[in-house]
Amino acid sequence: MNLFDVYPLFDIEVVRGKGCRVWDAAGNEYIDLYGGHAVISVGHSHPDYVAAITAQVQKLGFYSNSVHNSLQQQLADRLGRASGYDDYALFLINTGAEANENALKLASFHNGKRRVVSFNKSFHGRTSAAVRVTDNPAIIAPVNEGMPVVYVPMGDLSRVEEEFKKADVSSLIIEGIQGVGGIQIPSDDFMRSLRELCTRYEVCMIVDEIQSGYGRSGRFFAHQYAGIRPDIITVAKGIANGFPMGAVLISPMFKAVHGMLGTTFGGNHLACAAAIAVLDIMDKERLIENAGETGRYLLRELATLPGVKELRGRGLMIGIEFEAPIKEIRRRLLFEHKVFTGVAGAHTIRLLPPLSLSLSEAGEAVRRLRRALAEAQ
Repeated sequence: MNLFDVYPLFDIEVVRGKGCRVWDAAGNEYIDLYGGHAVISVGHSHPDYVAAITAQVQKLGFYSNSVHNSLQQQLADRLGRASGYDDYALFLINTGAEANENALKLASFHNGKRRVVSFNKSFHGRTSAAVRVTDNPAIIAPVNEGMPVVYVPMGDLSRVEEEFKKADVSSLIIEGIQGVGGIQIPSDDFMRSLRELCTRYEVCMIVDEIQSGYGRSGRFFAHQYAGIRPDIITVAKGIANGFPMGAVLISPMFKAVHGMLGTTFGGNHLACAAAIAVLDIMDKERLIENAGETGRYLLRELATLPGVKELRGRGLMIGIEFEAPIKEIRRRLLFEHKVFTGVAGAHTIRLLPPLSLSLSEAGEAVRRLRRALAEAQ
């Protein structure tokens, strides 16, 4: 049997990681500035993380959600305190797309409406409802097209209110910082105005913090720069440092009903052990503060590079938009200078390193990028 060929692959096999470094099968060492799509939050193979998963699997790896699992409540308590949302409820699943599916469903259950407002350049996942609210027609299959969605330009409040006035909008969904869209940051004033409009028109405000959350922006959630509280917050990626997990943080205004949401694997014992370890490490090593400090350093240093058109980012979620296409720069950076990065379109390099990235590692990465840029001229 062959693998279904949907991924364009680099000719590299990563076999080992430690902190912000990874090694390939040939023994080459790389600086990881991408963290596997922002998934690696506390660093590769952190000893406390490895120990927590090992200890748990030696006792019990999985049992269903038909019985009590005290690890789920431990995680809810820890996450509530860390995020500032201890009055919200937690629903645990496996992925970011699942988190958004359940958020959209919960909003529609709550107000009985169907239509959703999303934003240009958005990305919310690849499952049915999540892909429908993603602004990319190429990945929306005909079977996904039934849910009514409108995409509006980021920053266009009048257009949002125009849609809300039609009185059929169930929810508005927006990323704390757009990732796939090129590290586009909604302004704090825009987020505050969206919150006010959602309240006025009784529309559920969903903030997708799957890529921008869990300390990546220098705050626990990126929307907290605006001082708002969404009705629903979705998280995944960094929540368990690579163990598949997602979650929905749900305002007290929603009433839970048995059977309205469900999952087989979500909130399993191993996932909870991994997620609790992540929060412990983040607290002990002050990784949110480190993300802010190292991110500010990177933004200052990257601004001195030649050919940069625009820098966008908060914390360790950074987009470097170049005047010229970045394909050759990124190739040289990866294969010759051994630095993993991501992309967002033809001109933007995306940086999403582990939150443990040190100032010295950041400085070395910038020096390697500078050399790659010089060679690509």
